[in-house]
Order: sequence, then C-alpha cells, then structure tokens
Amino acid sequence: MAKTAEIKRIGVLTGGGDCAGLNAVIRAVVKTAVHDYGIEAVGVRDGYDGLVRNRMLPLSYDDVSGILTTGGTILGASNKANPFEYFEPGQEEKGASDRSGDCLENFRAAGLDALVCIGGDGTHSIAMKLQEMGIPCIGVPKTIDNDVCGTDVTFGFDTAVQVIADAVDRLHTTAQSHHRVMVIETMGRYVGWLALVGGMAGGGDIILIPEIPYTLQGVQAAIERRLQSGRTFSIVVVAEGVKPPGGDYVTRDVVEGSHDPKRLGGVGVWLAKTIEDLTGLESRAVVLGHLQRGGTPTARDRVLATRFGREATVTACRGDSGVMVALQRTEITTVPLAQVAERQRNVDPDGQLVQTARSVGTVFGDE
Repeated sequence: MAKTAEIKRIGVLTGGGDCAGLNAVIRAVVKTAVHDYGIEAVGVRDGYDGLVRNRMLPLSYDDVSGILTTGGTILGASNKANPFEYFEPGQEEKGASDRSGDCLENFRAAGLDALVCIGGDGTHSIAMKLQEMGIPCIGVPKTIDNDVCGTDVTFGFDTAVQVIADAVDRLHTTAQSHHRVMVIETMGRYVGWLALVGGMAGGGDIILIPEIPYTLQGVQAAIERRLQSGRTFSIVVVAEGVKPPGGDYVTRDVVEGSHDPKRLGGVGVWLAKTIEDLTGLESRAVVLGHLQRGGTPTARDRVLATRFGREATVTACRGDSGVMVALQRTEITTVPLAQVAERQRNVDPDGQLVQTARSVGTVFGDE
C-alpha cells in the first residue's frame, strides 16, 4: 500500500555542471515517488532553463530503470540558466532579464507541487529565491568540488577523487622513468578538496590548495630535498584555484551569464614552467579538466546519490520544503536552504585531513 503524500506531482532538475551520480539521484526521486507514494514525477530539462522555457517530460518507473551506473544526466544540465538573471540563448549581448515569473507560471501550469533541485551553491541560491516566490524547493548537494555547506560530503566528489588518484598513479611511473617533475592540475574552483584528497590518495609529494598560502621557495626546497635524498622525481598536485604568489587567479575564459563567469585553468602549466626554471628539472603539466566530471560513478557515490534522492522525495511528500538534504556523520538529514545559499565550504588548513597529510611527508609549500 502506498504511503500518504501531501503532494501529487514532484519535479526534478539538474542544475550547474554535470558529475557522476546525477542519474542515480533522478532514479531515486522517481522510483521513491512511484513505488512508495504512488505520485507522478516530472523531469525538467537542462536545469532551470527548462523551468524558464517550459521544457518538461513525465518520468515513469521504467524511464529511470538502468541509469544508476550511467554518468551525466538524462535531463541535461546548465550552469548559465539563472532565472533571475537570464540570458536568452544566442542573444547574450542584449543582457540579462528576470524570468523568474515564467518559472512560477510554468511550475503551476505543469501541476507540480514540489521541485527537487540537484546542484551546488549556485543551484541552491536560486532554489532559495524560488522558494520565497512560492515554489516549494528541496535541494540535493551535488558537485565534484565538495564545497557545499551543511553536508559532510557531496555526491560526485568520490568519483572525481578516484579519477585524480588513478591519474597520479599513472604519472608516478613516467615521472620516475624520466626523472621529471609532474604537475597535475585538478578542478575544485576556489577550494582545495579535490587536490587535497586526490593528491593524498595518489601519494602526491607536494599539494597546493587555495586555503594554504605557499611560496615558490617552499616548493623549490621540497623538490631539492627529494633530489638530495635520491628521489629523482616529484609529483605536484595543484588546485585550479591556486593563485601565483602575488597574482590573481589563472583563467582560460570568461563566460557571461554563468553563476561563476571565471573559467579557471592554466595554473598547472604556469607552475610546471616555473619549477623547471627554478630547479633546472624537466617538468610537465597535466590538466585533468572534465575527465573528473564524467564516467561511471563509484559505488560510494551511487549509494550516497540514491540516499539523497530518496530523502528529497520523502521530504517533499511530507510537505516540507526550503531545505537541502545532507549527509551529517552517517545519517541523511535536512538543513535550511538559507544555511547553504551564497556560502562556500573550505578546507580547514589546521584540520585533521591536512595534519594527516603533513604527518606522512606531504608538503604544502608553506615551509
């Protein structure tokens, strides 16, 4: 017998950039809605863009079967479609307009009672504003960057970390063979979770993250100490949000209309050349880029995403909204969107994770 629900139809969208585990959340939302509550589910295409332009589709139990292990999102995603500052596709030069009223109209016309918004800080900031307008929203924390406040971890992070660890493993052998310094640039935007955890998992010798100031002298000294001890190669893992000392972020592009217009990238190439100039050692840079976003989710991310999706639906069906589901310790709970929006979860420079890395000899360039 189906459980009693306070709603009859639930919507789901995937905002921001893609990552592994999105389909697992969609699957859990739809299957929980149908199996446990006997209510209808509707998918919104391409994040908030589908809400602005009324592009939606019904999702049945069968529609989401078999997508648990598939990367990306069957609904499509967008990291530029902010309804409150909306740039018409192909007409960006005309500037932004407020299309939030269209969202509310389309939400009601579709007969939706609640909207599950899967995304990062930008997605949740928009969800909070839509909540205030009268669209009941439940957030799900998604990002490979792991920078969403209120949750111990986001889904997609574990898969990206595994990609980084695998890359560092492979680069170890070529660095050792050619006596090189290999610099691996990770994503992460303005936080260092990916570089830190991925670098630790791969045994990186030097890890540079935005939260810990470093000097080029500190990096040079660490590499030279390794040489003096007979280690003729070094692995450096650097987060894309690390600034050159005294400089600004290294960017590869600026995209108007995005929640975060700066497209970081290039610090790894700069660092490899700088290290080669300082030490005389042949240095190479590898930018992992979107490899960290794609592919099959790890088992951990599949389970976490499924737990998040189920809890989001349960929350909506009991009539609650204005919250984000979150993992705290071992339990899934909810936190107010107001505690998530416009905030960023940084690595604690004095935290246990950093201290553990230091204890096994990892250098952060600050010594």
